[in-house]
Amino acid sequence: MIERVFPALARLNEEQHAAATFEGDQLRILAGAGTGKTTALTARVAWLVDSGIQPERIMALTFTRRAAREMVHRTATLLAESSASTRSRRRSRVLGGTFHSVAHRALRRHAAAVGLPEGFSMLDSGDAADVVDMVRDEHGVAKAGRRFPRKATLLDVYSRAVNTQRPLSVVIDEVAPWCVEHLEAIADICRGYVARKRLLGLVDFDDLLLYWRAAAADDRLGPRLASEIDHICVDEYQDVNALQVDVLRALRRTDPRLTVVGDDSQAVYGFRGASPRHLLDIATVFPSIATILLERNYRSVQPILDVANAISDGAPEGFMTRLHTTAVDGARPQLVRCGDEDAQVDAVCDRILAHREEGIALREQAVLVRAAHHSDLLELELSRRRIPYVKYGGLRFLEAAHVKDLICLFRLADNPRDELAWFRLLQLVEGVGPVRARRAIEALGVDQPGTDAEILMRWPLAAEQLPAPSRRTADAFIVALRRADGESIGAHGERLRDALSPLIAAAYTDASARLADLDALTTAAHSAIRLSDVAADLTLEPPSSTGDLAGEPAIDEDWLVISTVHSAKGLEWDVVHVLNAADGNFPSDMALTSKEGLEEERRLFYVAMTRPRRHLHVYVPLRFHYRPRGRDDDHTFGQPSRFLSEHVTQCFDTSTATCAESPPVVSIDAGIRVGVELEALWS
Repeated sequence: MIERVFPALARLNEEQHAAATFEGDQLRILAGAGTGKTTALTARVAWLVDSGIQPERIMALTFTRRAAREMVHRTATLLAESSASTRSRRRSRVLGGTFHSVAHRALRRHAAAVGLPEGFSMLDSGDAADVVDMVRDEHGVAKAGRRFPRKATLLDVYSRAVNTQRPLSVVIDEVAPWCVEHLEAIADICRGYVARKRLLGLVDFDDLLLYWRAAAADDRLGPRLASEIDHICVDEYQDVNALQVDVLRALRRTDPRLTVVGDDSQAVYGFRGASPRHLLDIATVFPSIATILLERNYRSVQPILDVANAISDGAPEGFMTRLHTTAVDGARPQLVRCGDEDAQVDAVCDRILAHREEGIALREQAVLVRAAHHSDLLELELSRRRIPYVKYGGLRFLEAAHVKDLICLFRLADNPRDELAWFRLLQLVEGVGPVRARRAIEALGVDQPGTDAEILMRWPLAAEQLPAPSRRTADAFIVALRRADGESIGAHGERLRDALSPLIAAAYTDASARLADLDALTTAAHSAIRLSDVAADLTLEPPSSTGDLAGEPAIDEDWLVISTVHSAKGLEWDVVHVLNAADGNFPSDMALTSKEGLEEERRLFYVAMTRPRRHLHVYVPLRFHYRPRGRDDDHTFGQPSRFLSEHVTQCFDTSTATCAESPPVVSIDAGIRVGVELEALWS
């Protein structure tokens, strides 16, 4: 009967169908790699709508905006197939987004209720580290004559303590034990960082969750937020942290309806405060939750899944799913033992080209590495052989200087107390450095009582701190920051862009491309409620600039993909090459200080093994040179990754998968000596 109303359900397998049509209040879907979890989850959302829940009363939480958009789009497609009785409901949209973007929307609506200014500024990680650095300097730790953690380390321990909800002392002992002696000073800096943000109306990523949790837990505001949601669906639940669990617990205090999807074997974001325990022990938070397993894999051939299952067999706990597929035929994965890293590079390139000759395009092949620098030698060889490639990573759109400049102007338009934005923008003016910028900010009194308008009225005092020739340029910023009566948000954004454009044109030789980026930002402002929302959206989910990614590979007919395993999560290719499967590299030696770190490395290795559809090659160098491509042969011997146990190795084809060691390097000095000796023969 239900298939006639919702025909898409007929295309699901038995386990997916059970998950999509589950009629209880709370459900945990344990979905192994490649088992169609997105298909099952979107079908469940569509089924909930088809069952009578209004789409806008379903909250779908994901960890990337791309995943949220895909969920909303696929749900709408499924609903288009359902009966005419749901047409009115299909006009609405599911409330989808990342945890942080949904939190941001909630806080903008209820800013005053949670003690935030309406135009609060969003800080990205770089901005947050700069605020920490300002507080660090004020505490005078740099003058103590002893090694003290820099801003990045301080922000890391602060963020880990917030997201895991564990004492600062415990976090420091785990991730930065050398800082233990500075515990009290670090705690003071953390307090100062919190106070500075609150004083200046600044919010970082962690604050979004903290304030959202406070709002959801409040006895008056919490029930109001919860009453707006009939059902919550959470994707990638293995990646949630303690704060996010608290938010869900608070939102489900009176209405239990909840669906979570996750795979504990792919929990690889411990450095963000995530833990697979939240998925494995979910019954401690939601006692009545039921569980359905998805284990039928639609991505890989069975020989590849045999490797993944064998790796999971070595784990002391977790790995709740065991993958199987109907595609039982396929090439056995290859374990390639190489003499050294040079030999590994040659073997990888040879196999890449061989697969290309077999008809597998370069873009359907990927080289996965544990750390970005592990591909350095390979990139040199790819260039030598003229094999084009794209490497995941690099400069993000938001990190481009000209983009951050306009974003700072957008932030100041709604929050003139944003000291960090002032500090950046004033230094764009010729003749203004850090010292003059700080003096001008002090004259503005951003940390003093008064309205936003009163801060801008103090500008003449601040302008006196700048060189006379620079004041006209700085004055143009102030004029642009003041929004005219009746002026639209889009028009205001255009005036701010126009104030910044002359500085961009004078500073860069490729100014036209950069000005085009500013035009794109200004276009976004036309549909925004406030300019600070445009800045916040880019901070929460920064896009990649086409200009940043368009290199030589983009104009070739095909190109190889190089990626870290973390960046490859959720992706798939026909062929995958995994480099440096040796202890110290994979698992990383930096993760071997704790049992939890080692097990996260095992899960990361599992993720790498489950990316290919047809062919898997794992490379194990036996020697590592201290100075690759250097003038000597100093090296150390490596050991195969501990994850390549005998049980796992039996799943590989090792019969012909050995490549020779590269020729030893002869130093230039030795060559000179040999030449001198031979010269005597010619005399």
